[in-house]
This record gives sequence, structure tokens and C-alpha cells, in this order.
Amino acid sequence: MPLYTADALILRTYKLGEADRIVVFLTRDRGKKRGVAKGARRARSRFLGALEPLTEARVAYFEKERRELVGLNFAEPIRSPLALTGPAKAGHYVREADVGARDRDALGYVGYFAELLDEWAQEADADERLYRLGASMLGALAAGAPVEPLARYFEYWLLRLQGVYPEAQGTLSSGAMAFLTASRTAAPDRIGDVPAGPAVLRELEQLHRGLIAMHLEKTLKSDRVLRELRRRG
Repeated sequence: MPLYTADALILRTYKLGEADRIVVFLTRDRGKKRGVAKGARRARSRFLGALEPLTEARVAYFEKERRELVGLNFAEPIRSPLALTGPAKAGHYVREADVGARDRDALGYVGYFAELLDEWAQEADADERLYRLGASMLGALAAGAPVEPLARYFEYWLLRLQGVYPEAQGTLSSGAMAFLTASRTAAPDRIGDVPAGPAVLRELEQLHRGLIAMHLEKTLKSDRVLRELRRRG
């Protein structure tokens, strides 16, 4: 029964029984895994703070032959989207109740990024590019990158990596094309430096959501959260 250690992105969790959780996580070297974290819902769980969506964690797990679920031994958080560390908060943990409007939006998009990674990542199929893309979102959010341009950047690169982004976009505005061109070389934490007004971001959002829905053949649950955030804003 081999034991593995890996850096992983937590994608989602489900309740299991009275005290456990099923955890879906993306490893850098062995793809997506599903495992049981025993006692994860207890107040003094050793997994406390490590299983939030899009948390980057160091995990240890063991696999049994012909078992679909792995056994998660521990998960130690490396970076968490709940520990927002913008310029004014560097080095300080910030409670969700205390964050400002930008950080509330960022927390809303965390679930969206994690859900998209979960939908596209393949079971036990390593894709380091996909892992790096997800991890780069954490760094960009911590650096204070604006969430709407960052989301369009993430969607663009996710669709490109999966080979489903059309090469020719003759119907896009010049502003949208300029944003996509710049996104090919811009670091995600610098995406705020790329000019993109609200109309351009909405244009790309509609395009990307259409492509995502077409290839997944469904809409995402996290869309509802984002719509609610926009309505409140």
C-alpha cells in the first residue's frame, strides 16, 4: 500500500458519514485524486484549515489496489485563499467577515476557479500546466490582482490549455483582442496592468462562458454565486 506525498490544490469536499469528508484534490505529479479524510469535520481535526477550495497544501495519501478512493493521511496548508495578503495586510490572517469588497469578490471567484479545475482535470492524469495555472491564481489574488480581468485571464488560459479556444475571433472587438494578445505574455499578478474596460470584460465573459458551457455540456454551480456578488455590487 504505497504512501505518496505531493503538493496539491484542494478542489472540493463532500460530507461523508458523521465526521469524515471526501476530498477532491489536484496533484502536480499524479493528476486529480479523490480521497477520504477521516475526522475532517471534527473540531480538533488535523485537517483544520487545509481543505478549503483552492488551498495549496502539502498532502500525504496512500492508495490501495482496485480502490477508487485514496486515504488522506494529512494536509498541511501552504497557501490559502482565506489568508488574503494584499499590500495592506501582508503577513496577517484576515477573517472573511472583515474583508473589503474586492476581497469578497476574490473569495467568490475562488469557488469558480476550483470548480473549473475540477471539471477539466482528469483522474490520475498528470497535467502540470493545469496545476501551475491554478496555483498562479492564488498568487495573483494574494498580490491584489483585480478579480474580473483575472477571471477572464484564467478562462482564456484554461480553454487554451484544453485546446478548445478558437484561434480566429473575427467577431471580437479590438479591445477584446488586445486583452487576449496581452494575456499570452502577461503574468497573472500583473493582469491589472492590461487595459480592459467593463464592456471588454463583459464581452469576453460571454464568449468564455459560452465555450465552457458548450464543452462541459452544463452550467457551473459557482455561476450562481458570481451573479449574486454582481447583483450586490
